[in-house]
Amino acid sequence: MGERVRVPVRVIPHAKVDRVDPPRSGRLVVRVSAPPAGGAANRAVQAVLAAALGLRPADVHIERGASARDKTVSVPGAAGAALARLGL
Repeated sequence: MGERVRVPVRVIPHAKVDRVDPPRSGRLVVRVSAPPAGGAANRAVQAVLAAALGLRPADVHIERGASARDKTVSVPGAAGAALARLGL
């Protein structure tokens, strides 16, 4: 497995639109319309981040905080330039 980059994320479920906002307090803000029940918000976070970074949802791994709003996700190291465009 190749090098991965860890990204601190703040998830806001029940948002009106799915989107990635600029970092706040050192965490990338990901808004998802999905509710936090049954892992729906986690799957939505993976999909939204993958789309923003030009990756497949399977490339976005939730490393920590699966049941919390503050999460740590990891992405392939090749996504570093895309993360820089998002403000990280």
